[in-house]
Amino acid sequence: MNFLLDYNLRGQATLLWGTIAAEGWLELIPIRFIGFEEVGLLENSSDRLVWQVA
Repeated sequence: MNFLLDYNLRGQATLLWGTIAAEGWLELIPIRFIGFEEVGLLENSSDRLVWQVA
């Protein structure tokens, strides 16, 4: 399962990732957090463009 993360959520994503890993969820579900830069989006991309890419 992939989650596209807005640049504003990077800190929260780090905390969430730690909790997910500690609780053993990664053994059950492949989870991946993807940043805008990985899919070619700029930090100031419009919501419409983000939804099209997602």
